[in-house]
Amino acid sequence: MSGNPPSLAFISADTPDAREAASRLSSLYGQERLEDADVIVALGGDGFMLQTLHKMMSSGRSIYGMNRGTIGFLMNEYHETDLRERIEDAVAETIRPLHMHTVDTDGNTTDALAINEVSLLRQSYQAAKIRITIDGKVRLDELICDGVMVATPAGSTAYNLSAQGPILPLEAPLLALTPVSAFRPRRWRGALIPNRSTVRFDVLEPQKRPVNAVADHTEIKSVVSVTVREAHDATATLLFDASHSWDERILSEQFRY
Repeated sequence: MSGNPPSLAFISADTPDAREAASRLSSLYGQERLEDADVIVALGGDGFMLQTLHKMMSSGRSIYGMNRGTIGFLMNEYHETDLRERIEDAVAETIRPLHMHTVDTDGNTTDALAINEVSLLRQSYQAAKIRITIDGKVRLDELICDGVMVATPAGSTAYNLSAQGPILPLEAPLLALTPVSAFRPRRWRGALIPNRSTVRFDVLEPQKRPVNAVADHTEIKSVVSVTVREAHDATATLLFDASHSWDERILSEQFRY
């Protein structure tokens, strides 16, 4: 970032640590109105960062997070000193969310955006049966599983990683297609697909084996089909400290054990 020092607006999660941090920082650096700020400083954890990214989607404002929560993979370390300098030196990363389109058992349709992942999850004790089609070609006739997801690079370190999915560099033109507890085919561990692909999930036996679809915080019950693609008209910009960039975090995460 260059030019005049960026104007800052501080927002926080609804926790004592985050609220106190926002109060201290606004007294040190001033508090611009949210709609007039150059940079939004989000104080909390990754969950709060996701909420902020959804709220600020395509606003043209960059978001710089500092960790005041329990998980902070999308956040920078919390320090009160030299904040403007850190932000001016930060590395900007642009992310694109996924667009989810669902049809439920009553024929209702819903559209939602997901920054991390779109996931399908079984709704009952019965395992889900799901057909997977990519760009109009059936790739898996029947996946019997607890669930399946499409994850973005930004979301590849979240639920996707917990399900043994791959970690993706932020600039990788890929999406992770990852099963959750696959029963058949038992050895299928998922796939990497181009981010220009359109993925369609069809729920087989939806009355007997109901399935919910989730796009970040939006959950749709009893879906019969879910279509997922990268959104073409929505972006969000994250700022990361140059000393601890996203690329460095990705490399470090892959060598943890």
